[in-house]
Amino acid sequence: MTRSTYNAVGVMSGTSLDGIDLCWAEFSKKEAWSFRILAAETLVYSEDMKARLSTSIALKDDQLNELNYDYTKYLGGEINNFIQKYSIINLDAVCSHGHTVFHQPEKGLTLQIGNLPQLADYIQQTLVCDFRTQDVAMGGQGAPLVPVGDAFLFSKYDFCLNLGGFANISFQKQHYRLAFDICPANLPLNHYVKSLGFAYDEGGELAAQGTLNEPLLAALNGLDFYKKQPPKSLGLEWLKCEVYPLLDQSSIDTNSILRTLVEHTAIQISNTLKQNKLSKGLYTGGGVLNTFLMARIEAHLGYKIQVSDLDLVHYKEAVIFGFLGVLKLRNEVNCLQSVTGASQDHSSGEIYLPTKS
Repeated sequence: MTRSTYNAVGVMSGTSLDGIDLCWAEFSKKEAWSFRILAAETLVYSEDMKARLSTSIALKDDQLNELNYDYTKYLGGEINNFIQKYSIINLDAVCSHGHTVFHQPEKGLTLQIGNLPQLADYIQQTLVCDFRTQDVAMGGQGAPLVPVGDAFLFSKYDFCLNLGGFANISFQKQHYRLAFDICPANLPLNHYVKSLGFAYDEGGELAAQGTLNEPLLAALNGLDFYKKQPPKSLGLEWLKCEVYPLLDQSSIDTNSILRTLVEHTAIQISNTLKQNKLSKGLYTGGGVLNTFLMARIEAHLGYKIQVSDLDLVHYKEAVIFGFLGVLKLRNEVNCLQSVTGASQDHSSGEIYLPTKS
C-alpha cells in the first residue's frame, strides 16, 4: 500500500549565491497533496565557498571536480547542522538540487555540483538529487523543475512567479502546465551592486536613485530570447554573453544600470502576465523583498500585488524540491514534458542510500 505521509528536507542553492535554503516539511496525500513547513532557514555561504562558487564556471575540469567534492562535503555539514538543530528524526529523504555551475541544454549540458553519492554518506540519510540531468538527456531544458509542485501544492493560484536569480513563471494553460524563465532578476542586480560595496540592493533603494536609460532599456527588451516560444530557460552563460556586454558598454553609472535593469524586469514580467491573461498570483523569491522592483511591476500591471507569507517567499523552492524527491521515491512523474520540452513526462532524479555508518 502506498504511503500517504512523508517527512523530507528540501535543499536549494540559487544562482544568486545568497545561501543554502533548507526546509523540513511534511507532505500528505489524501484527495490532493498538502504540506506543512516544520522548520526552515537560509544558511549563508562562507566567504571562501561563495568566492569559489562565483568563479566555478571558469574552472578547468580537474579544478571543477575538486570543487564538486569540496562542495558536497560542505553541503553535507550544513545539512547535518540543520538536522541536529531541529532534532529531526525519521526522515524519508533529503532532497537536494545542488548548485548550478553551467546550464546549456541546447548542447545537452547541465551541471549541478553537490550531487555526488558521497552526500548520502555524509548525512546518513536517503538522498534524492540531480534532478536536471535526466531531463536534458531526454531532450528537455532541465528547467524549470518547480511547476509540478506548483500544480499539486498551489493550484488555487492562477500562476506562480518566482523572483530569484532569474524570474520564472508556471501556470495552467488549458489541459497542460506551462512554465518558463521570463527574464533576469536578482542575479544581474547583485552583480552590479557589488561595485558599490553591497551584496544586494536592499529594497531597490539604489536603483530608485538611478536614471532610466531608454536606449539601453530598448536594447535589453530587444534581445532574441524574448522572441522565443516556451519551453525556454536562462543561465549565467546567457547573462555573460548577451546582457553584461550591453550594460558594460553603456558608460552609465551603476545606479542607472540598476534602475534600467529593474525596469526591464518589470516590463518583461508584466508583458508575460498580460499576454497570458493572468492575475491571481503567488509571488516568491528574494526579489519580492525588492520593494522598488515590485512597485515597478505593479505600475506596469496597473494593480496592487498581494504578497504571500514570508515562509513561502523565502522557502517555496526548497519546499518543492522536498516534494519532487517524495514523488521520485514514489516513482511518480515530477518532470513535465509540457514544461521542459523533454520527449515525455518522467520521474527525474537519483536516489542514493548511505553505504557506511
